Amino acid sequence: MDEDFVIAEDPNDESTEIVNPLEDDFEDQLREENENFSISPKRKNCDFLGTDKQGRHIFGIYASRFPEKSQMESFIRDIIKEIEPYVENDYILVYFHQGLKEDNKPSAQFLWNSYKELDRNFRKNLKNLYVVHPTWFIRVIWNFFSPFISEKFRKKLVYISNLDELRQALGLSKLKLPDNIYNFDDSLNHSRRHVSINSNIDDRSTHKQMAKTAQFGVTLKFIVTNSPCLNSIPPIVRKCVDSLSITGMIDTEGIFRRSGNHSEIIALKERVNRGEDVDLKDVNVHVIAGLLKSFLRDLAEPLLTFELYEEITSFLEWPKEDRSRNVTQLIRERLPEENYELFKYLVEFLVRVMECEDLNKMTSSNLAIVFGPNFLWSDKKTTSLDEIAPINAFVDFVLQNQKDIYLVDINQGPTPIG
Repeated sequence: MDEDFVIAEDPNDESTEIVNPLEDDFEDQLREENENFSISPKRKNCDFLGTDKQGRHIFGIYASRFPEKSQMESFIRDIIKEIEPYVENDYILVYFHQGLKEDNKPSAQFLWNSYKELDRNFRKNLKNLYVVHPTWFIRVIWNFFSPFISEKFRKKLVYISNLDELRQALGLSKLKLPDNIYNFDDSLNHSRRHVSINSNIDDRSTHKQMAKTAQFGVTLKFIVTNSPCLNSIPPIVRKCVDSLSITGMIDTEGIFRRSGNHSEIIALKERVNRGEDVDLKDVNVHVIAGLLKSFLRDLAEPLLTFELYEEITSFLEWPKEDRSRNVTQLIRERLPEENYELFKYLVEFLVRVMECEDLNKMTSSNLAIVFGPNFLWSDKKTTSLDEIAPINAFVDFVLQNQKDIYLVDINQGPTPIG
């Protein structure tokens, strides 16, 4: 048994092949949308689509970007290299099937071999594989592999018929996708685009009518104004941190890396927003960790603010000798007071998590990968892989240099003399 596939053939027999029964077929409907498509050398093989409400990274792969078959092996290697730093944590893949053509359609044998070569983390930590705009080809291929695939892995596959359904599944209101994906979706589901726009308007109206007890899905300023916040720390954040800080919780292997039960997290969020006093004493550690990540991701504006997005995504371009000064200035002088206090509080907690890395396996780099996209995102576009790297590097730098940056308490008055 190979994790998800049952290896039926002799492992020493190199000549065993899986014959693709559809090797000479292709899909006219998908091909017609891409007759003039050409691969650019600078085109990204894989897109970072953001994080879901549990902080899991979401990556998009497009059939329309597949090269010809002779270059497919290199293409797949590049994708693996792009997402490899992130797959130690739970993650999600979205495969956009639109654009598959006769000359770039991989064989079943190639897919099988590619899967077997994947590192265990790629397979184990994949939580969902969404196949968008599936056709008979992908369904037949999947059925062809079914006898070799475990039930556990089969449950990860979800067919998505349109982009509105994908947004709902991922919990993302905005998706930055290639125009050909939107055009194809629009041609299949023209009326759905208008429904989506109206839904977004309704969502904004609902937000304006949020109860004053709400702590999820509102601005930090709203929470500080309407909830009993000590030093601008929202009550639910303090509860999560207090619960996770005790021995037996903070040293849990994979804390923040593993996903908690989604339905439990949703139920807790609803109770908090209704103003109920939730007790986290007997709640699973990964549920509490997921609740904290969800709080950050649900903020109407990211903790590090939209204003600082462009500067922070330039972090890796800064001279190394200037980084400490620039980071200190951004954090201490540019963040609003409540954002500063909460960021300082969370950084101090994450440093304590790092101190238990021998047990929980969470280094500053691992924590930065988890929290980077939850501390900062753009209000104008989906964050790309090129932009997520400097965001994560910025957070990693803060965690490693917290004492040098000296996150002082800006609400603390001068120390009295004598």
